[in-house]
Amino acid sequence: MSTHPENAPSPVMDVELSHLDLRYQGHRLPQPRLEQRLLSEVAQAGIRQPLQGVYRGTSAILLDGFKRYRCARRLHIRTVPFASWGSDEVSGISQLLRGSPHQGLHLLEQARFVDELKSQHGLGIAEIAQALSRSKAWVSLRLGLIAQLSATAREALFTGAFPVYSYLYSLRRFRRVNSQAEIDQFIGALRGKKLSVREIEGLAHGFFRGPESFRQEILQGNFGLALQHIQQAPSDPDSCSEFERVFLHDLEVTDKAMHRVMTKSLDPRLQSRAYLAQCNLLTAAVLSRAAAFLKTLRHLHDHTGKT
Repeated sequence: MSTHPENAPSPVMDVELSHLDLRYQGHRLPQPRLEQRLLSEVAQAGIRQPLQGVYRGTSAILLDGFKRYRCARRLHIRTVPFASWGSDEVSGISQLLRGSPHQGLHLLEQARFVDELKSQHGLGIAEIAQALSRSKAWVSLRLGLIAQLSATAREALFTGAFPVYSYLYSLRRFRRVNSQAEIDQFIGALRGKKLSVREIEGLAHGFFRGPESFRQEILQGNFGLALQHIQQAPSDPDSCSEFERVFLHDLEVTDKAMHRVMTKSLDPRLQSRAYLAQCNLLTAAVLSRAAAFLKTLRHLHDHTGKT
């Protein structure tokens, strides 16, 4: 192996691809478009930025650079530059999470690695926060996010079979009024189908809020027919449009959620440190919108009362 000390403060070595340990590859989200562009760059100029990880024994455990690794394999490049963060996986993961500008981990990737530190390496929330120079609320939020992922959802998201954006901004809202089994059922029906975010949004509304016949069409793979029904349906049976019906449902969910929060907030079982950290963070976010929300609600009430 030859060294390249000028590339990074830690030693950079030329490592054979076959010596790289890929145990953390499943912790990173696939980005096929970005990887395709990277493939073209590597084909023209080689791998400029070293892969990064830690050494354990004779193996180099890869933590950052999986796209570069796959590009090298596709181009039959036998060796790649590798920068070591030492021999301690905890320190290596902490270094990754503290993050250099080019590493830019997605929120779900951060959550996966934070969970790794807690579940596999036995670190507590305070220890993780100290290691990452973050707050305990930052750590708790990510642990809470990964805890919400079922095995089905986690596998689909981290293999690229279901869009991350659609899960975070479309499906998570339905978790409040639908079971995890139903969420998994929807993900299972759509995984790998390469539908657009907008199409998934429409199918989700029909699956979770529409009639059983619509749900069965989706479960049977009749996505085209289901989408056609959405486009052709002029209105609901109660004469409300689809948009109006969805908004009324949002108001209904808001009313129920407010009632649950008021009745549960003083429950003595709400006392763990993880709960307190996350609750403080979420209540701050809600309070920051409270005045604007009440103003909007009063305007909506007055406006609709004129009809």
